[in-house]
Amino acid sequence: MTRTTPPRPLDVASVFPELADMARTATRLHPRPGSPTVYDSSVGGPLLWPADEPWASCSQEHPVYRLNTPEEIRTLRRILGDAWRRPRPPRTNLLSAEEDAVVGRIHAGHPPELMPAGPHPLLPVAQLYARDVPDLPCPGGTDLLQVLWCPFEDIEGCSQAVQLRWRRAADVTEVLADQPEPPYVGTDHHVPAPCVLHPEQVREYPAGHDMDEDLDRRLYRWAEERSLSYRGDLSVAPGWKVGGWAAPYTFRDPDEPDDLRCRECRAPTAPLLTVPSGEWDGESGSWRPLDDEPDEDAPPYPGPADPTMVSVGRGYTLQFYGCTRELRHLPVTVMQ
Repeated sequence: MTRTTPPRPLDVASVFPELADMARTATRLHPRPGSPTVYDSSVGGPLLWPADEPWASCSQEHPVYRLNTPEEIRTLRRILGDAWRRPRPPRTNLLSAEEDAVVGRIHAGHPPELMPAGPHPLLPVAQLYARDVPDLPCPGGTDLLQVLWCPFEDIEGCSQAVQLRWRRAADVTEVLADQPEPPYVGTDHHVPAPCVLHPEQVREYPAGHDMDEDLDRRLYRWAEERSLSYRGDLSVAPGWKVGGWAAPYTFRDPDEPDDLRCRECRAPTAPLLTVPSGEWDGESGSWRPLDDEPDEDAPPYPGPADPTMVSVGRGYTLQFYGCTRELRHLPVTVMQ
């Protein structure tokens, strides 16, 4: 199945010719719930990981407030998903007494002192094959990107908590069958639900922080006069994507260029992967794919804009910046 982004409400570059040279392509990944294999591009799926290679891990200490096992998170989602899908007479509880007891125990979590000493295995976030993602900037000889992170709150910056693996898929002749996972997670929002991808290449223009202030002001006024939002309707595509322009800064000032340099070699970085808290929101609803028209009969959990069940901070975006000199370096991640 494909996903098709509707045409933009207006051709902004025809009115502001200076934007034409700033256009970039990005690949919207359009993750949707599924059962990906190691040979598929995915979010939250198994990885094509060599059997003889140690699994990516993190030895850092993370702030811990409440713990759950990954299996508890999957159980919670299964219970809630089943409950919302089944018919329910009026004034009937969503959950059975048994389900409610299980959900209560999971929400209570486990005390932080149960967290064992590290290093801890990382969780798969995404696996991207170059054959599926036109904007994937693979280093020489590679055709596969794997992204992993530590499922706790502090995944910003540049550290072992977020790692990349670039591979040549044909080199992986024996796949690791029993793929490890951390004993506990600090937040269910960092446990991606398994999703297959429906990549689509789109054209983008820069967010306000990536252009001249005068142009930003003129674009804002022009779009507002037409009951549109330059940020939400005409510039950067929302949702999971590769390449293109960086996500807008929504709750903080933009980072200085030096703050976004590679921590290993100080080379400039460029947007690599965008991990959002949803595929679209009220401001960016015009990007909702034509194939995802509202369905009044669809259950509200998980919502159509939340297939991966990933949330960053208080509903923000985690922008991955890759080193422009050596993509194998640790990425810089910024909440925007």
